Amino acid sequence: MQEIEIQVVPFDSPVAQRLIIAALADLSVRYGGSGDETPVDAGEFAPPTGAFLVAHLDGQPVGCGGWRSHGDQGDTAELKRMYTAPEARGRGVARTVLAAIEHSAREQGRKRIILECGDRQPEAIAMYTSAGYDRIPNFGYYADAPGCLSYGRPL
Repeated sequence: MQEIEIQVVPFDSPVAQRLIIAALADLSVRYGGSGDETPVDAGEFAPPTGAFLVAHLDGQPVGCGGWRSHGDQGDTAELKRMYTAPEARGRGVARTVLAAIEHSAREQGRKRIILECGDRQPEAIAMYTSAGYDRIPNFGYYADAPGCLSYGRPL
């Protein structure tokens, strides 16, 4: 198996934006609209209050995800923009990115990580639950939307 390389990059970098656009296109196919209307500011994904990571296989960017601070306590990270390109799926990219995000958030003092996911993403739901995420009360932009599923776990 080829090694997956993870790099921390600015959220608004060209490589991150290409992957984010692909992620939103995937969500748009599943849910319609633009894919995700959640307000996001690139500055939220800059250390020490967040980070954005890109996974590479054979030097090619194939996956991404990031975290940003959530709430007023300073101890919770929110996972955002997880994505793996179709050609790289099933090769451990998402799990590697998830582990790197969790590590980054833990290094910055976060004790918990949370996320929103839609019910039309069974592969993501399966990955999160197998990684130890449990259902939590919905929160955030889609808290009252039908099909919104929120998850969290201690770091």
